[in-house]
Amino acid sequence: MSHSSTRINYNRLSRWYDWLSGTEKQFSDIGAQMLKIQSGENVLEIGFGTGRNLVTLAYSLAEGGSVYGIDLSEGMIKVARKTMIHNRISNCLNLVQGDGVKLPFTTGFFNAIFISFTLELFIEPEITIVLNECKRVLCNNGRLAIVSLMKKDSLAVHIYDWIHNRLPSIVDCRPIPVDRDLTISGFELVETMQKDLWGLPIVMILAMKHD
Repeated sequence: MSHSSTRINYNRLSRWYDWLSGTEKQFSDIGAQMLKIQSGENVLEIGFGTGRNLVTLAYSLAEGGSVYGIDLSEGMIKVARKTMIHNRISNCLNLVQGDGVKLPFTTGFFNAIFISFTLELFIEPEITIVLNECKRVLCNNGRLAIVSLMKKDSLAVHIYDWIHNRLPSIVDCRPIPVDRDLTISGFELVETMQKDLWGLPIVMILAMKHD
């Protein structure tokens, strides 16, 4: 789908997205823990959706530092702001509407970036662009944690790909070779964990940027 279609689709889903994606949270929590966020750090989530992970990241800061979020959908931003107010953490959160292929942030500003079930929404050439943007806005030794459907030669993945190709507006994520993409983009793979969701491989990877 085009970025415009994706935005419209997620605007439509924003009210019910937490209910639709409830099974993803267990994997997102593991990925967020991998970052080992420290007090005083600046953290970014790309594709924050309804803001559930932003709450987890903000609590990890304890005191000092800030959490930033960027999302394409104004509907998701509206829901996320309500999540922030409900959890009383709006003072350290900064939400921006924008696109991961062109991050509106200063070079080297962030200590850590989190991307959960979002990278696989981009087409293959754009994945490299997004990862290069992550490298740009990360400081030296900055960390990047990604949670994603993983490309693998299995019956479950083949069936999922078949459904995705026919119903991309409903089944929009697709399995991708995350470890390969990170390596090509020059990140060092630090930690990898894999679990299954209904037979589909979910990978959680912690990577590091070195200048």
